[in-house]
Parts: sequence; C-alpha cells; structure tokens
Amino acid sequence: MSGIKSTLTTGRALIAAALLIAAGASVPAVASSTAAPPARSGSNGPAYDRVADFYGAYIDAVTDGDSGTLSTRLRTFYLTSALRTQLAGWEHRQHADGVLRAQDVPSAWRVTAGDSGAGHTWSTVRLTWGSPQHPTYTYLTVQSDLATKKISGIKPRS
Repeated sequence: MSGIKSTLTTGRALIAAALLIAAGASVPAVASSTAAPPARSGSNGPAYDRVADFYGAYIDAVTDGDSGTLSTRLRTFYLTSALRTQLAGWEHRQHADGVLRAQDVPSAWRVTAGDSGAGHTWSTVRLTWGSPQHPTYTYLTVQSDLATKKISGIKPRS
C-alpha cells in the first residue's frame, strides 16, 4: 500500500510542478526587461521648479474643469496676493485666464530658468497650443520672489 501512496504523491508533485512551470511561462516578458519603469521625482529646489509645479497642476485643474475650486486654491498657494489682485483686473478686462494669458487651455508647457537679481528670479514658460503635428507656442515671463518662491509676476515675453 505504501508503494501506491508514494506513486500517487510523486504523480501529484509532478503535475503541480508542470502547472507551476506552465504558469511561469505565461509571465509577461516585461518582467525580465532591463528597462527601468517610468518614474518622476521632485524636490524643494529652485523657484523655477515651483513655477513648473504650479503650471503643471494649474493646467491639469483647468483642463479637468474643476469649477474653479482647485485652480483658486493653487493660485492662493503659489501666487502672491498682489499678483492675484493684478490678475483679477486683467481677467476682467480681457475675459481670459491671466495665468495662461488665454481663453483656452494649452496642451503642454515647459519652464526654463532665467536670470536672478534684486531678490527675484525670472522663468520662461512656453505654452504649447494646437495639434502635435502643427504646434504653436506662446511664451510668458514669470517672476518669482526668491525669499518665498511665490510667483509675483506673469507677463507675455517681449
């Protein structure tokens, strides 16, 4: 009787091993890929990083149509009080978004560091409009206060 149990146990073990091997063969090839998975990172770095953080979050909020609550909170956190007041006046006169200087929402953005002096630093924000095949760009000069890293000015690049 022990020979039959041994044969059954061995047979079950072989079947289990075959199933495990078959399951292992179905694992996607990506698991053995040497390419690193996509990643993003950040730090509490220079003021232009804060400008990039703001424009990324702000464009997402406006694109998602958040009814103004998130975009307003982002403005409160990232922009100085004086700039928020200036933007409100500009927006009333122009019937457009003062942060984007437009009535529409761009498809992409890029921030480049600029010069610094007298307690401020300037960044260039490039906003991308249109299709990927035929993009157009507008450029903004964004001023940040070095002490607070808050955005204190936004104007079209001249």
